[in-house]
Amino acid sequence: MKLFRRAGTPGSIGSRMEARAADFLQQAGLRIAARNYRCRRGEIDLVAWEGDTLVFVEVRFRRNSHFGTAGASVDRQKQRKLLAAAESYLVEHRLDCQCRFDVVAIDGEAEQIDWITGAFAGEPS
Repeated sequence: MKLFRRAGTPGSIGSRMEARAADFLQQAGLRIAARNYRCRRGEIDLVAWEGDTLVFVEVRFRRNSHFGTAGASVDRQKQRKLLAAAESYLVEHRLDCQCRFDVVAIDGEAEQIDWITGAFAGEPS
Protein backbone atom coordinates (compact mmCIF):
# COMPACT_ATOMS: atom_id res chain seq x y z
CA MET A 1 0.00 0.00 0.00
CA LYS A 2 1.34 3.43 -0.97
CA LEU A 3 0.98 6.08 1.67
CA PHE A 4 2.65 8.94 -0.19
CA ARG A 5 2.69 10.12 -3.78
CA ARG A 6 5.83 11.46 -5.32
CA ALA A 7 5.74 14.97 -6.75
CA GLY A 8 4.67 14.78 -10.36
CA THR A 9 2.50 11.69 -9.98
CA PRO A 10 -0.97 11.77 -11.54
CA GLY A 11 -2.68 12.35 -8.18
CA SER A 12 -0.55 15.33 -7.25
CA ILE A 13 -0.84 16.82 -10.74
CA GLY A 14 -4.61 16.31 -10.65
CA SER A 15 -4.92 18.04 -7.29
CA ARG A 16 -2.80 20.95 -8.52
CA MET A 17 -4.88 21.32 -11.69
CA GLU A 18 -8.14 21.19 -9.73
CA ALA A 19 -6.81 23.95 -7.45
CA ARG A 20 -5.85 26.04 -10.51
CA ALA A 21 -9.30 25.49 -12.00
CA ALA A 22 -11.00 26.49 -8.72
CA ASP A 23 -8.90 29.67 -8.53
CA PHE A 24 -9.71 30.46 -12.16
CA LEU A 25 -13.46 30.00 -11.61
CA GLN A 26 -13.42 32.07 -8.41
CA GLN A 27 -11.68 34.89 -10.28
CA ALA A 28 -14.49 34.63 -12.86
CA GLY A 29 -17.03 35.18 -10.07
CA LEU A 30 -18.18 31.65 -9.22
CA ARG A 31 -18.50 30.51 -5.60
CA ILE A 32 -16.98 27.08 -4.96
CA ALA A 33 -19.44 24.93 -2.97
CA ALA A 34 -17.54 21.63 -2.99
CA ARG A 35 -14.29 20.08 -4.16
CA ASN A 36 -13.91 16.40 -5.02
CA TYR A 37 -17.48 15.45 -4.17
CA ARG A 38 -17.65 11.65 -4.02
CA CYS A 39 -20.57 9.28 -3.83
CA ARG A 40 -21.07 5.67 -4.84
CA ARG A 41 -22.24 6.84 -8.28
CA GLY A 42 -19.12 8.83 -9.12
CA GLU A 43 -17.08 11.93 -8.42
CA ILE A 44 -17.36 15.59 -9.33
CA ASP A 45 -14.17 17.65 -9.27
CA LEU A 46 -15.79 20.99 -8.45
CA VAL A 47 -19.28 22.18 -7.62
CA ALA A 48 -19.84 25.93 -7.82
CA TRP A 49 -22.57 28.53 -7.86
CA GLU A 50 -22.84 31.10 -10.63
CA GLY A 51 -25.75 33.23 -9.48
CA ASP A 52 -28.70 30.86 -9.04
CA THR A 53 -27.16 28.17 -11.26
CA LEU A 54 -25.34 25.21 -9.75
CA VAL A 55 -22.36 24.34 -11.93
CA PHE A 56 -20.83 20.86 -11.91
CA VAL A 57 -17.26 21.07 -13.20
CA GLU A 58 -15.02 18.36 -14.60
CA VAL A 59 -11.34 19.35 -14.64
CA ARG A 60 -9.18 17.72 -17.32
CA PHE A 61 -5.45 18.05 -17.91
CA ARG A 62 -3.36 16.85 -20.82
CA ARG A 63 0.36 17.51 -20.98
CA ASN A 64 0.28 17.10 -24.76
CA SER A 65 -2.30 16.43 -27.46
CA HIS A 66 -1.00 13.07 -28.70
CA PHE A 67 -4.26 11.48 -27.55
CA GLY A 68 -6.51 14.51 -28.08
CA THR A 69 -7.17 17.64 -26.11
CA ALA A 70 -8.16 17.73 -22.46
CA GLY A 71 -11.66 18.95 -23.29
CA ALA A 72 -12.26 16.20 -25.83
CA SER A 73 -11.50 13.56 -23.20
CA VAL A 74 -14.91 13.94 -21.53
CA ASP A 75 -16.70 11.16 -23.42
CA ARG A 76 -20.32 9.96 -23.13
CA GLN A 77 -19.45 7.41 -20.46
CA LYS A 78 -17.82 10.12 -18.30
CA GLN A 79 -20.81 12.39 -18.93
CA ARG A 80 -23.19 9.68 -17.67
CA LYS A 81 -21.11 9.27 -14.51
CA LEU A 82 -21.11 13.02 -13.93
CA LEU A 83 -24.88 13.17 -14.41
CA ALA A 84 -25.39 10.36 -11.89
CA ALA A 85 -23.07 11.98 -9.34
CA ALA A 86 -24.79 15.34 -9.87
CA GLU A 87 -28.15 13.74 -9.20
CA SER A 88 -26.78 12.31 -5.94
CA TYR A 89 -25.40 15.73 -4.98
CA LEU A 90 -28.78 17.39 -5.59
CA VAL A 91 -30.64 14.76 -3.56
CA GLU A 92 -28.10 14.77 -0.72
CA HIS A 93 -28.20 18.57 -0.45
CA ARG A 94 -31.97 18.81 -1.10
CA LEU A 95 -31.52 21.21 -4.00
CA ASP A 96 -33.95 22.01 -6.78
CA CYS A 97 -32.20 24.49 -9.03
CA GLN A 98 -30.89 25.21 -12.51
CA CYS A 99 -27.80 23.12 -13.25
CA ARG A 100 -25.04 23.31 -15.81
CA PHE A 101 -22.16 21.00 -16.68
CA ASP A 102 -18.85 22.68 -17.50
CA VAL A 103 -15.38 21.45 -18.31
CA VAL A 104 -12.20 23.27 -17.39
CA ALA A 105 -9.61 21.90 -19.80
CA ILE A 106 -5.96 22.55 -19.08
CA ASP A 107 -3.65 21.76 -21.97
CA GLY A 108 0.08 21.63 -22.48
CA GLU A 109 3.19 22.51 -20.58
CA ALA A 110 2.00 26.14 -20.50
CA GLU A 111 -1.16 24.89 -18.76
CA GLN A 112 -3.49 26.92 -20.97
CA ILE A 113 -6.97 27.02 -19.40
CA ASP A 114 -10.08 26.66 -21.56
CA TRP A 115 -13.40 27.01 -19.73
CA ILE A 116 -16.12 25.21 -21.67
CA THR A 117 -19.47 26.36 -20.27
CA GLY A 118 -22.42 24.08 -20.94
CA ALA A 119 -19.97 21.45 -22.19
CA PHE A 120 -22.72 18.87 -22.45
CA ALA A 121 -26.46 18.80 -22.00
CA GLY A 122 -28.28 16.77 -19.49
CA GLU A 123 -30.37 17.11 -16.45
CA PRO A 124 -30.29 14.72 -13.55
CA SER A 125 -33.57 12.82 -13.49
